[in-house]
Amino acid sequence: MTDWRSKESKYYMKVVNRQSIVIVKGDGTRVWDDQGKDYLDFTAGWAVNNIGHANPVITEAIQSQASTLLQTSNQFFTIPQLQLAELLVENSCLDKVFFCNSGAEANEGAIKLTRKWGKINRQGPGQIITAYKSFHGRTMNMVAATAQPKYQEAWAPIPTGFIHVDFDDISQIKEATNEDTVAIMLEPVQSEGGVNIPSSDYLKMVKSWCDQNNLLLILDEVSTGLGRLGKLFGYQLFDVEPDVITLAKGLGGGVPIGAFLCNERANVLEPGDHGSTFGGNALTCAASEASTRFIIDNNVPANAETVGGYMKAQLDNLRLKHEIISDVRGIGCLIGVEFSADIAAKLLSACNDNGLLLNVTGTNLVRWMPPLTVTKQEVDEAIEKFDKALDIAKV
Repeated sequence: MTDWRSKESKYYMKVVNRQSIVIVKGDGTRVWDDQGKDYLDFTAGWAVNNIGHANPVITEAIQSQASTLLQTSNQFFTIPQLQLAELLVENSCLDKVFFCNSGAEANEGAIKLTRKWGKINRQGPGQIITAYKSFHGRTMNMVAATAQPKYQEAWAPIPTGFIHVDFDDISQIKEATNEDTVAIMLEPVQSEGGVNIPSSDYLKMVKSWCDQNNLLLILDEVSTGLGRLGKLFGYQLFDVEPDVITLAKGLGGGVPIGAFLCNERANVLEPGDHGSTFGGNALTCAASEASTRFIIDNNVPANAETVGGYMKAQLDNLRLKHEIISDVRGIGCLIGVEFSADIAAKLLSACNDNGLLLNVTGTNLVRWMPPLTVTKQEVDEAIEKFDKALDIAKV
């Protein structure tokens, strides 16, 4: 039998500490490794597989499109791209969209759009306020926007133009705003940074501040968009309409695609300002359109809200049993479980042994982010596996 781990060690750049599992197949909320062992996948490809693994609607869309047309570049019109554009715009508060290949690219595009808007409307300022513990991607600009030293220290000098404030603190945003400020960029809920949830009125206050000071509000919905928080978009949960949003992850349901959308106020890009060879190609757009339409037509966000609420309640019950759990926080199918000791790595290993896949974002925190089609029965099974793993990890 092929030793895939040795091949990885020999040929692949070691930029991630992988869990020692070679996944070869997925179906719904389950995956199988090369030894035939099955796991409940509560990572969903890092919040990507929103309608589960090998969902037939995505499979059929890919097969059909692959046999018709893959790529033309944006020199020409393609039908899947425009169908997806219509679907997103008609179901959001935004008016225009551009497709790219990832969340980092989407955020880069949003920054370019915002800075051009600033030159037109504010005589050239380009400074953008972002939050500590945010995560916006791994390009150099997004490393600068991401206010976490662990993502910045090795890459200095990093680009300038970003100023950082504490999340969920409107007073710091007001203090940081100056004549060079052009926009505020936030995640509705900070995902990678620890599943940090703002006060219910925080984003509304930020939007009001933006309107008062002629600034743009950018919401990074790469992790929270397409139903993860129990609404199609995270901004709907907080009753606010941003000027710009960015999407990726769950947008493709498993294929690599990103997007940034803006309202007419922010719609300043012209031919030649931006582009992408593969962005919005026919194959990824066909898959994304099928996934997004499935989410909308089947009200998948409602299931994320209901089953996610059930999942959080079951984890809260475990907190009563295991004193080492210090906090359980989350919305919909994005939940963080925090511990009073650094047991995350040991716990993850024990979960793997029990057939449960989770994600670690720190030495004392794991994320639960299953497909949004997850059932209560699957949650019960996951909770049982997690409970047993905790007995092992906390020793």
